[in-house]
Amino acid sequence: MYSVVKVYECLNHFNRTMGMFQMNLFKRLLTFVLFSTALIVSPTILNNAFAQEDGRWYVGDGAKKDMYVTYKVQEHDTNAGRPFEMTIYFKEFNETGKYWIAPTFVVDQGRVYNGTLHLSDLDLTALGTSQIPAEMTKYRSGYASSLKWLSSFVSKPGQSLTAQNWGKIASIGGSPIAPTGKASITTPAGTFDTTTILYHKGVDNTIWIMDGFPYPIKAQTFADTTTGNPPIQYAFELLATGQGQPAQPEGQEQIPVPPLEQRTERGTYIISLTWEPVKITPGNNTKFGMIFYDDKKNLVTGVGYNFAIVDGTGQLFFAKDNQLAPDGTAIQNVAFQNPGPMTVKVLITTAGSGAVSNFVESGQFDIVVQ
Repeated sequence: MYSVVKVYECLNHFNRTMGMFQMNLFKRLLTFVLFSTALIVSPTILNNAFAQEDGRWYVGDGAKKDMYVTYKVQEHDTNAGRPFEMTIYFKEFNETGKYWIAPTFVVDQGRVYNGTLHLSDLDLTALGTSQIPAEMTKYRSGYASSLKWLSSFVSKPGQSLTAQNWGKIASIGGSPIAPTGKASITTPAGTFDTTTILYHKGVDNTIWIMDGFPYPIKAQTFADTTTGNPPIQYAFELLATGQGQPAQPEGQEQIPVPPLEQRTERGTYIISLTWEPVKITPGNNTKFGMIFYDDKKNLVTGVGYNFAIVDGTGQLFFAKDNQLAPDGTAIQNVAFQNPGPMTVKVLITTAGSGAVSNFVESGQFDIVVQ
């Protein structure tokens, strides 16, 4: 038999044990109630507790001192869509003005143009203080409408790479601009893991960006048209990137040779231009031939057109208005007086049975008188 003292000690131990059990049970019940209440009051608390912070990107993200990028760029309103190369070197950052001092050079048909862009820290806009020659003005405009285009939607501090959408183009119709997933893409600069940015406006327009890189890696977008196959609005891809000041290429003028082909602004027609003799020289007659096609490369008849040539300064040298190409072909004879670069401009005014167009339908062709 247990003694009275032993029984008393056993009872005390039992009470302490039950007390601890009850306290632990009460704590667990209280935790469950509070957790359940939190879920009822705010369903996002659980998601926020476990969700990782989304990556963000903006035009200029990851720009660093002494880095450079080289792109091949095609922009609808620059050189009638003829591609050019642009190299941008982030030399140093101006803390007072909050902009990058960026020596930049452009290579177009073997000719080299160089200047210094001042790129805003907010979205890499080329500021008015940029120091560039007049010849680079059109390339600066092409830069704003291509490499920097996304900044209208993602300036600093940027938007999430997993956001539902980044915004919508002001014109009517089309889907929002939105991240749509991951993609591995290859350019002459290498292979990159990117986020695909997509919007649909008649056709799919695609831009590939990489977190921590200042410009998109690649893009292909199309002009907004209601008829015909839409022409390229802008397209570009990264050719090279690295650290240190890049070497400026040596200029080597390229002489265009026929035939040249140009799709008109709205993509409705294709103009083919040829000439003979192939070497254009001053004082001799040059015979220019034109062929007019629709967007499917079928010959277009009953074409009315204007034909003009301007010199390297933009001055009109030769012009013939209200010309006819009944069978879709035409010839113009021109005698040049001086050597140098020239631009042939062909404006379609009517085609087939259509009336005079309210839209610009033209092609521009660069030539060189040797």
